[in-house]
Amino acid sequence: MSDRKARLSIDGCTQPIELAVHSPTLGPDVIDVGDLSGHGFFTHDPGFTSTSSCESKITYIDGDKGVLLHRGYPIEQLAAQCSYLEVAYLLLNGELPNAAQGAEFSSAISRHSMVTEWLRDFYNGFRYDAHPMAMLCGVVGALSSFYHDLLDIHDAEHQQITTHRLLSKMPTLAAIAYKHSIGQPALYPRNELDYTSNFLYMMYGTPCETYEVDPVVARAMDRIFILHADHEQNASTSTVRLAGSTGANPFTCIAAGVAALWGPSHGGANEAVIHMLEEIGDIKNVDSVVARAKDKDDPFRLMGFGHRVYKNFDPRATVMKQTCDEVLEALGVSDPSLEIAKRLEEIALEDDYFIEKKLYPNVDFYSGIILRAIGIPLNMFTVIFALGRTAGWLAHWNEMIAEGSKIGRPRQLYTGPAKRDVKPLGER
Repeated sequence: MSDRKARLSIDGCTQPIELAVHSPTLGPDVIDVGDLSGHGFFTHDPGFTSTSSCESKITYIDGDKGVLLHRGYPIEQLAAQCSYLEVAYLLLNGELPNAAQGAEFSSAISRHSMVTEWLRDFYNGFRYDAHPMAMLCGVVGALSSFYHDLLDIHDAEHQQITTHRLLSKMPTLAAIAYKHSIGQPALYPRNELDYTSNFLYMMYGTPCETYEVDPVVARAMDRIFILHADHEQNASTSTVRLAGSTGANPFTCIAAGVAALWGPSHGGANEAVIHMLEEIGDIKNVDSVVARAKDKDDPFRLMGFGHRVYKNFDPRATVMKQTCDEVLEALGVSDPSLEIAKRLEEIALEDDYFIEKKLYPNVDFYSGIILRAIGIPLNMFTVIFALGRTAGWLAHWNEMIAEGSKIGRPRQLYTGPAKRDVKPLGER
């Protein structure tokens, strides 16, 4: 924070309006417009592209430089040296755990990974072809009906237990949704497995035979969770914060985040990548598709290239590309869509048009390919995203509660009719 002031001069006002200017640890200074309403004005910023909605110590993004920091740590270092649960601990507690703290946290998460049998029965109420995200929205919110005895959001112990419950149960809930969609029995979690291996076991194991988790696949999935763990004030995180500002319990707040993430402009981007690859159909069609992408008069655009926030490169994509290469080499998967993806990647990294426009392959491009290669069905892609993002959502919810955030109440620019009188029914 600072004592500097910005002065806003408005035609018709006798004196300039003084607004406080705050200086963050990193990033541009922020003009506090909270006092404008007292002068009869408020700001208009569709999409909140120039508005800070909160103060946070969790994640920092510099889109121009391609920087993503969690509590100050670069995402590249976290993905290379840490597990997802270590990153989750960092987001929630502010520091990376030491060996003892990590073991205690991992044990706590494992102990909460089962769900009540009554909740498992909920899935029987969904059609077999219900979208897994629809199921996830419902059952995450329903958790509050089973754990209503620990929902005092201002009690530190309640906060911690609920945080652990949500983080630990998301893989179980996601896996049950998948099993329901294919008509297989849901498996109970195994506490001796690590977080990501346990999820893969519940996804692919059956009561009929032992399922051995491939360590390459487990590491790839763990990195996907890490790279999606948090991304500052995106749409779903802002939704969690807005819902939480009302005093709603964390289960319903996370369910609101799941719902927001489901949108194709947010969490569905990696699904769109696979749809695009399937539409291209054959590697021989790649050149014509690229030509369409370059044609300014053609509305067609390639999915999985460029990013709204990152104007230089997506630091998560660098890690994901390496992981993608490792997975494809280890599994030796033969898939026409993957061949198309590799050819598009080559073009994007070498073609002057893509380089000048900074249309680099982003994290959604590579994560979609990885999930496809390891056999995750398309309708589970966004569920995987939600699973990874849960740590970030919970970190932001906890931070918001600790700060005593006031209820969110955006204003609007009203452009409807002025006051008018209702005419009698016969005169309308």
